[in-house]
Amino acid sequence: MNVLLLGGGKSGEHKVSLVSAAAIARNIDRTKHRVLLAGITKTGRWFLQDDAEYMRLLGDPQAALVIAETAVIAVVPGGGFYAGGKRLPVDIVFPALHGTFGEDGTVQGLLEMASVPYAGCGVLSSAVAMDKEQTKIIWQQAGLPVVPWVRVYAGDSASSRAAQAECALGYPLFVKPCCSGSSVGAAKAKDRVALEAALGEAFKWDDKALIEKALDAREIETAVTGDSAQAESVVIYGAGEIIPRHEFYDYDAKYVDPDGAALVIPAPISAAEYAAITGAAAKAYRALGCAGLARVDFFLERGTDSVFLNEINTMPGFTPISMFPKLCAEAGLAFPALIELLLEDGVKRFRARAARV
Repeated sequence: MNVLLLGGGKSGEHKVSLVSAAAIARNIDRTKHRVLLAGITKTGRWFLQDDAEYMRLLGDPQAALVIAETAVIAVVPGGGFYAGGKRLPVDIVFPALHGTFGEDGTVQGLLEMASVPYAGCGVLSSAVAMDKEQTKIIWQQAGLPVVPWVRVYAGDSASSRAAQAECALGYPLFVKPCCSGSSVGAAKAKDRVALEAALGEAFKWDDKALIEKALDAREIETAVTGDSAQAESVVIYGAGEIIPRHEFYDYDAKYVDPDGAALVIPAPISAAEYAAITGAAAKAYRALGCAGLARVDFFLERGTDSVFLNEINTMPGFTPISMFPKLCAEAGLAFPALIELLLEDGVKRFRARAARV
């Protein structure tokens, strides 16, 4: 198959996506597939990369995709992709994009309009999973445990935002943009001054923010693949623990500081805790109608051993330090086989949808 691999994007996770795309490019089975690299700039323009860039990535396991702004890619509804006046031979797209304008259903909708198969979740599940408030509402409706929260808007008065959170939750608190990932714009607040500062940062990324009760908890993550419409295809690949060396698992701990966190696989948890977490992961995945893949994150509260869903990421990182591919590898699904599974799943779902039209 001819695989169009997308990297970069308009979001605050642009740099992470460049690393993920490079890792995927190096691990696609080149005996089965031809890789076409597409770099998306911070302004949202798509450029086809030449073979020399692909060979550079293959030759350097630490290299990230570098976007050359040469051949512009155009997307034609119902007609696929064009660059340099020629139609690109694309059989499937792998959108290795994180955050807004890539993981939130926008690119998925574009690919649906272009009538091209793609790896990963569809339009609705991508969009809902990107919005932390809507995700929590759906999970609550499904009877799943979530961390207590309130949602506030940028247009609300500062005093009403603070009073709402203080009354409902008390300190300490976590503040996050509702639609962002990789802990971009996230902060911990121990008093009102810190809360207002945290909200100011969150509102740089979204016009609504989630304020959550800060639990004293361990962070456990799971990897999931499969199609929610086919329950037997949904597979959980173990559980790993994130042990931050920062106050919490922020952006710097994830991607800047090489010693920012330790990843422990498998997570040192009891059989009962493992069963509760993996069972909830499958239910959380299916409640949102996910397909392809997702990383489902949990809190395991110290003292009570209570399990709470934290977030879901429908295009988790594929960087060398990312939990998702590490969990899959530990469970026996090596990186190349994981990519092959996701490509096959994307084609299968595309053909099934086409047969229903």
